[in-house]
Amino acid sequence: MTRVRPLPVAKRISYAFETAGAYLIYGFFALLPLDAASNLGGWIMRRLGPRLGVTRTAYRNLALALPDKTEAEKKAIVAGMWDNLGRVIAEYPHLKKIADRIDLAGMENARDVLQSGKPAIFFGGHLANWEIPPICAKRIGMALHVVYRRPNNPYVDGLLRHARSAGAVGQIPKGTEGAREILSVLRKKESLGILVDQKMNEGMAIPFFGHDAMTGPGVAQFAVRVGCGLCPLRIERLQGARFRITIEKSIPAEDTGDRDADYRRIMTDVNRHLEAWIRERPEQWLWIHNRWPESKPAKTVSG
Repeated sequence: MTRVRPLPVAKRISYAFETAGAYLIYGFFALLPLDAASNLGGWIMRRLGPRLGVTRTAYRNLALALPDKTEAEKKAIVAGMWDNLGRVIAEYPHLKKIADRIDLAGMENARDVLQSGKPAIFFGGHLANWEIPPICAKRIGMALHVVYRRPNNPYVDGLLRHARSAGAVGQIPKGTEGAREILSVLRKKESLGILVDQKMNEGMAIPFFGHDAMTGPGVAQFAVRVGCGLCPLRIERLQGARFRITIEKSIPAEDTGDRDADYRRIMTDVNRHLEAWIRERPEQWLWIHNRWPESKPAKTVSG
């Protein structure tokens, strides 16, 4: 059993203030009707977000991924990204209510999964409101466990888990113990939802918008090992707090005997799906990740 080191006093105090702020924001937006909360959250972040230092990362990423965009177009994408993120934050207390505001497409692909008797791994990215797929799954009678990255602040984790419980039947944190739980879930023929667009320090260098990006092969490894499909799950914000979820045809997780080649082929296909979705609605993706090595600012050498 892994021994958890106690947090330093200064860190505990800092986390306590962060947690108090998170609960206050959550409680405030919970008091508002869904549409009012979403609109206000978007309005606040549209004005505040572009002033934050992390916005520079978004512009660097846009210069890499979408170099043909004009400065005016990039500015509009960044403003839209902050608007979307503000809406996501404000919608956390209202996730249950969003269930009736989701248009479903690709239901024939969902039926294929449900009728196959096999588990499936649904993958998506930080697009639109990425927390709503479990609610959609619940609506169509599918039990979905979500895999997530624990926030650095452990006290905020409980709040996020509470919000996600509106749809997810289980929440699995990434890591060694989480990997064991993922295998257990898949072997019980239950399904997983996971976001696969974040930066990885390790993994495979897979093309993404024409530049190699370190990409974790975990979903490919699990799919090949268990023999289940990888289902692309696209989320779009249509207007305000209304959404469309499209379940696309599964990517086969074929085991050819050359595991590295299999993982690379699958993850290249995964990144291709993500890229296509982002190109269509770039303002709905979270551009502030250090997704590529070039996302980080160049170090200056003094002397």
